[in-house]
Amino acid sequence: MSYISENFNNKRILIWGYGREGRSTEAFLKKHCEPLVIDVFEGKREDIDGSAYDHIIKSPGIVMKDDDPRYTSQTQIFLDCFRDRTVGITGTKGKSTTSSMMAKVLSDCTGRNVRLLGNIGLPCLDYYDEIAADEDLIVVFEMSCHQLAHVTVSPHIAIFLNLYEEHLDYYETMDAYFNAKSNITRFQGGDDRLYAGSNVPAVDTKATVYTIDEDIHRDPSGEPLFKLKIPGDHNCINAEFVYRVAHDVYGADDESIRRSLSEYEGLPHRLQYVGTRNGIRYYDDSISTIPQATIAALNALPETDTVIIGGMDRGIDYDELIGYVRKHDEFRYIFSYETGRRIMSELKGLKYCYYTEDLKSAVELASGITGQDRICLLSPAAASYGYFKNFEHRGDMFKEYALGLGK
Repeated sequence: MSYISENFNNKRILIWGYGREGRSTEAFLKKHCEPLVIDVFEGKREDIDGSAYDHIIKSPGIVMKDDDPRYTSQTQIFLDCFRDRTVGITGTKGKSTTSSMMAKVLSDCTGRNVRLLGNIGLPCLDYYDEIAADEDLIVVFEMSCHQLAHVTVSPHIAIFLNLYEEHLDYYETMDAYFNAKSNITRFQGGDDRLYAGSNVPAVDTKATVYTIDEDIHRDPSGEPLFKLKIPGDHNCINAEFVYRVAHDVYGADDESIRRSLSEYEGLPHRLQYVGTRNGIRYYDDSISTIPQATIAALNALPETDTVIIGGMDRGIDYDELIGYVRKHDEFRYIFSYETGRRIMSELKGLKYCYYTEDLKSAVELASGITGQDRICLLSPAAASYGYFKNFEHRGDMFKEYALGLGK
């Protein structure tokens, strides 16, 4: 009997949350086992009768602060089945880029099939049959803090890229946020590996730990460690994680890895060039939801003239970005929305700082003050929620406003 049949046949199951992952879970259960009951619920936890179910499969993002053995998730189910073949990748920033880069390099350089899934938008159980049928397949799993929050099993290879303030509207404290992410390695054993960025605090783990210094991204001659199509020293750091896993774990050779990395094209909304209009080059970095990401974007694109910042205020600390703005008057900063107002209140009197009410007005202002053959960059340092459906929608609207596509 398979793990799935043994655990879910003749069981009463509640799916809590019915978005993309919830629908995926329902389809998976109906195909792979014979539950006694499958119910769907989208309300609050206090309205769930836990005694009525053997398993409650929670979608990521639903707030649940305590652990209860009846509550599980797609991530837990998947790792229970395939953790030995999984490279899990988490971190505050860079997860999707590193995950997609990792999948490309391992596919190019190991001769094995590779499946990219998880938080990148691909529910893991959708690929159960493919992975079960190919015992040599490598799984690259982008893992968000929400997916990791309540798991009790960790992947064989764990990557913890970095840790910055994020999602404090959900976790309330950095300790709680870090604790959720730390599950990527907390349940690893002595034969497992953790690759961690140098700003990640020590984690209680039995895995062998390898630290990647986030300050080392150039060789002794000053050249970047890797020749990449995507800009930014931070992406060289992402590439270093990929290199170490591909070379040290899977035995790929140096030349093949570097060639594959050099071909990597990047993902949308991540320092993406979207077009030129009236001599101004527009770059979309809508994925930027924290101050450190905006600072990294400006450092990666020194030809930036104007940068658009602002979005939903989740209470994170903007002192680092405010200090950066004060020191870097070579850029012009256009602030909008809640976080824009908060930051602008600290920067009164700086002539190179502006405030507009929304993204459309910000782009209109930028089109009038950005120099020829210079860059207007969207790098909000804040979440999109409350103003846009998600960061992709924000980036798409920036492109539309910038290039006049909606006119």
